Amino acid sequence: MFADVMLPLSLTLIMGSLGLTLTPADFRRVLTAPKGVGIGLANLLVISPLLAFSVSELYGLTAVLAVGIVLLGSSPGGTTANMFTHLARGDVALSVSMTAVSSVASVITVPLFLGLAADHFGAEDISDQISMPGIAAKVFLITIVPLSIGMLIRARRTEWTLRNMAKAKRVALTAFVLVVVGAIISEFDEVSGSLDEVAPAVITFNVLAMTVSYLIARGAKLNGKQATAIALELGVHNTTVALAVAASVDDDLTAPAAVYGIFMFVTAGLFARFMARRNAEDPPPAPAPTTAPAA
Repeated sequence: MFADVMLPLSLTLIMGSLGLTLTPADFRRVLTAPKGVGIGLANLLVISPLLAFSVSELYGLTAVLAVGIVLLGSSPGGTTANMFTHLARGDVALSVSMTAVSSVASVITVPLFLGLAADHFGAEDISDQISMPGIAAKVFLITIVPLSIGMLIRARRTEWTLRNMAKAKRVALTAFVLVVVGAIISEFDEVSGSLDEVAPAVITFNVLAMTVSYLIARGAKLNGKQATAIALELGVHNTTVALAVAASVDDDLTAPAAVYGIFMFVTAGLFARFMARRNAEDPPPAPAPTTAPAA
């Protein structure tokens, strides 16, 4: 019941609400502000899955749990990351753009890294159930379709959308909480049985992803607000996408995403609170120099 009905319905609400917040400008920012978006996406689409591989190896996880963490690490950012970025006084526009582009890219990245992880960790029980075209089609249906519908509604009924934006975000957050709780209840035996093994791994992955991505962004000379947005995008993955894909392959794959969905609020919340103080103290960027008119 949960995997077949509640999970897809909740994910549709979440991705549809994300679409309501997006405009074509959020995708064009890849061209108009390529450095920030490019570094952020490189972290999200490449560094994050590689860290998931490394953490799984570090903790010596069973094959299924290791694949589950890689699936989580290859999932896109979500609206919750945008919310935490706002609370942290980070660059919300950059966060939204990364969420938008990574959601589209997930049609390729999720099945790609899922297949690589199954082969690498020798998850023979699930490797035969992984079909690249099938997973790509599922990710397309659960992400791109509702996201596009949300964007279309915003384009056609902009005033109505803006009036109801806060309500849509509350609905999405409620749906997310219900998804995590539902996943834990429906797979309680699996989650509780592997909690002592999964919890340290997902917490390590979460903290490491935020730390590494923040340092990379700062090393690339991005400002604190941009680095904050990138770090939170890696610290708050779209858990519902990971759960939906995991449930379609093997229920045992859902444990890492379900456990991660609990702890990410704590770690990301602490990081957001710390960065909110630092970003509030940062001076505003200097205005671009203007050329004096010729005498």
